[in-house]
Amino acid sequence: MEEVLHGVTVRDPYRWLESSDSPETRAWVEAQNRLTRGYLDSLPRRTEIRERLRELWDFERYELPFERGGRYFYFYNSGLQNQPVLYWMPSLRAEPRLLLDPNTLSPDGTVALARAVPSEDGKLLAYGLSRAGSDWIEWRVRRVDDGEDLPDLLKWSKFSTVSWLTSGAGFYYTAYDEPAPGAELSATNYFNKLFFHRLGQKQSDDQLVYERQDQAKWAFGAQTTRDGRYVLIAATQGTDPKNAVLYLDLQKPPAPPKALVPRIQHLYDFIGNVGSTFWFRTDESAPRGRIVSVDLAQREPKFVEVVPEHAETLRQVERVGGKFVLNYLKDARAELRVHTTDGKLEHTVPLPGLGTVWLSEGTEKRTETFYSYESYQAPRKLLRYDVKTRETRVFREPKLKVDGDAFETRQVFYASKDGTRVPMFLTQRKGAVPSPDTPCLLYGYGGFSISLTPTFSVGNLAWLTLGGLLAVPNLRGGGEYGEAWHEAGKRAKKQNVFDDFIAAAEYLTREKLTSRPHLGILGRSNGGLLVGAMLAQRPELFGAALPAVGVMDMLRFHKFTIGWSWTDDYGSPDVAADFPALYAYSPLHNLRQGVKYPATLITTADHDDRVVPAHSFKFAAALQHAQAGDAPVMIRIETRAGHGAGVPTEKKIDEIADQWAFLWEALQKR
Repeated sequence: MEEVLHGVTVRDPYRWLESSDSPETRAWVEAQNRLTRGYLDSLPRRTEIRERLRELWDFERYELPFERGGRYFYFYNSGLQNQPVLYWMPSLRAEPRLLLDPNTLSPDGTVALARAVPSEDGKLLAYGLSRAGSDWIEWRVRRVDDGEDLPDLLKWSKFSTVSWLTSGAGFYYTAYDEPAPGAELSATNYFNKLFFHRLGQKQSDDQLVYERQDQAKWAFGAQTTRDGRYVLIAATQGTDPKNAVLYLDLQKPPAPPKALVPRIQHLYDFIGNVGSTFWFRTDESAPRGRIVSVDLAQREPKFVEVVPEHAETLRQVERVGGKFVLNYLKDARAELRVHTTDGKLEHTVPLPGLGTVWLSEGTEKRTETFYSYESYQAPRKLLRYDVKTRETRVFREPKLKVDGDAFETRQVFYASKDGTRVPMFLTQRKGAVPSPDTPCLLYGYGGFSISLTPTFSVGNLAWLTLGGLLAVPNLRGGGEYGEAWHEAGKRAKKQNVFDDFIAAAEYLTREKLTSRPHLGILGRSNGGLLVGAMLAQRPELFGAALPAVGVMDMLRFHKFTIGWSWTDDYGSPDVAADFPALYAYSPLHNLRQGVKYPATLITTADHDDRVVPAHSFKFAAALQHAQAGDAPVMIRIETRAGHGAGVPTEKKIDEIADQWAFLWEALQKR
């Protein structure tokens, strides 16, 4: 098929693969999976790698607890459970009680507990279920004390959480109009709506609180203040973190929401309030973030700076016991600081090393809170911290079956094509001497203001135990250095992301940490786009490539599900000014006949309703057709799985075993 876009003739010979349910596409998928499965099952180390992964995966894992009404809720996985289980405790000294086990809801573990939000008194739980990896969520309500479900059922919610009234009478949530039958996984999602659901009533009777018929791309999120008086409404557009802010005063007669930040130009992230005084984290006039306050009781509320911008990037803020706890990124690693209400630095919380921190939600009444710490070699542990006594105590700490201290992470900096200084984390077994023969996995993302910080992954640990080197650069387009770093990798500047990644590969080979035949690359989603662009631009630089659930067709990504929202980062192929840059790097459109491409294993899933699988289908077909070398080009298509969230543990193990076996075979053969 050919079409003319902005005066350019564009070929799209595999568009028929966009019809995912057609007999032709189903036959193609079955044939590709047979070919790929036969090859992967024949690899000599696959069984060994899978067994190693399963052994490493079998350890206890905890998520940060959240408190409501003196009760504590947290997710827990005993090791090899397909889905984490939700527990609750009447107090921190009480024994945990099972509240919801999603593993009992499907025989194959493909029903996931995507959201869990307790009411303010901790007696009710609104929970959202996702099926087969879909982004669609069904909301239900459960009584905490006896574990019984109420009859409430809400559908067609996506990327939403809920916010309860403090009375527990109901909650706010967002939803889209019901898609046409058969189009649930592909139809575009516009006109998000904010509703209030009163317990016991049908969804069709829910109150429409806010919508914007003039803004098809706006999406909403509501947050009730802990004192129960106000409801804050954040309005966003696409994937950009910027937002507008509106609010309702529940102590006044019903009225339309009032604008506090009327335009979507900057980030305004609500921190907390005392009475009419509200605090926000913002990047307005501060690309790396600052804290401001505003008094809603004023006739014309004005924002006042509380904590100014610093050289480090402000990632998260919580109010705890009348103080601010600030989570900063310094060269993509965590620093934790405590400030007084008037903004003065009081103390810094000691951290073990190069790692990642996330804070649990704090309250004004308690001086104690929780935070998590993890690194490339150490899994997430949970700590209790008191801002008054400055005491840190371990709440939960998982135990690996290997010694995490046997590995070490160091940070290096290298120059990109235009001279920009880019950081990169390198992790390997302690005492190992890197050489050109070292198998290296280079992982990247570079987009949507997402920061790649040192986080633990069983898959990465398995790679390290095999003797591999893990390299993770902090590419432009991410949020590691604030909004300016993000902007430097957006739209017409997207090539900066690819240049940063190429420079990382060149650094690794120049420093003799690995060599081209032993260098593999991996990226997921926007990172899959990155790997696809690398195959199109510099195929000779890598020994193997693993593009996962990637955005590969930059001329049609906006035509499916939520893809239109990515135009904030990518630009729109419908806009003449954006088209040249998109066409210039679109992986699907820049493959060349007669090129010897490296060994490539493309991965996707049949229920991916975020980056629809047609991206990977079309790219795989085009790359197989273009391949002039003898390296394998294959696609692995998972069934009853989606973009990545909620994937059962066994499916994760199988996929990573396939990827690592493929990668090891390709890199060791050279």
